[in-house]
Amino acid sequence: MASTIVNDYNNTEELLQKFPIINETPVESEMEKRIQNRLLTGFENWNRGFDAWKEWGNILYTPESLYNVHSVKLSLSQYQMAMMATLKANDIQMGDFLNMVVCGDWTAIHYKIATINRETGNVSDGSVMEFVHFGEMGDELGCRVIEGWAGTKGSDFAMLSRIQGPDLLEEQEKVFASVVNAVIPDTDNLVEKYPVVYPTPMRSEIGELIQDAILKDFDAYNQGFDAWNAATSDLYTADYKHIMDKKELSLDEYKSYIKDELDANDVKRVCFDSFLISGEWAAIHYRMAVTDKATGEKSPADTMQFIHFVKDGDKVKADQSIVKC
Repeated sequence: MASTIVNDYNNTEELLQKFPIINETPVESEMEKRIQNRLLTGFENWNRGFDAWKEWGNILYTPESLYNVHSVKLSLSQYQMAMMATLKANDIQMGDFLNMVVCGDWTAIHYKIATINRETGNVSDGSVMEFVHFGEMGDELGCRVIEGWAGTKGSDFAMLSRIQGPDLLEEQEKVFASVVNAVIPDTDNLVEKYPVVYPTPMRSEIGELIQDAILKDFDAYNQGFDAWNAATSDLYTADYKHIMDKKELSLDEYKSYIKDELDANDVKRVCFDSFLISGEWAAIHYRMAVTDKATGEKSPADTMQFIHFVKDGDKVKADQSIVKC
């Protein structure tokens, strides 16, 4: 039977016409260009149906590849099982990339999807964020996924956990425990204070300014609402937009959201899983320890965020942020 998939490193420009990137950022190295091609090719193959996507998976993934779906760490076969169940109930079509930040051997993507319920025909529009680590395998299959993270912990956590093996569950629980029990170092060196588990290259002066602004935001947040609120004038533009759950908040509305969050919970931002910067955009995936002030219950949480920055004199400020938490 003839293959039904696309697999060509030379068709990037053609696929960009079909799946445009709304907020473009530089893609510079050969590895980054290969990653971009794999992402675009993956979208084309996904839209051809599960069988095509699974065949493509033998190229994009290795037998050892891992995928964290809504915070549940899965093997390749478990990941394929979860996707098969999803596509049995829904036809999910990939759309435009809102963001594609590629940095070294990592990428962070934010893209549109349309979900059609196969039983009712109802259509719902949404978006997905993913952070993916690639490796160049040095064989004819080339650039392949080592591990990916799709979305943050959601309502399907328990259901997805049922198909997870004990070894991956143990590994996942160790990560959760390390977040909940983390002790934030007492240091003025913010790079050391908020470590990045999977570091990527820092290639530009504006990148260093963006990193500094994000770390200062983290540190102010961890000192409480008053400290964070006082720092916002240096970190955010007056017309800042904060987009979450399909809602757009102004800076004042975002401040109110943070105040309510910190009134109800003791939240500490602990570390970054990923911290990618390209051009004027940053893509971050970070971990938090949350203690409910009413019950004392402690739990881990994570957030994925794409942030756009603008120059303001000798520093930068955030003027837009899109969040999944």
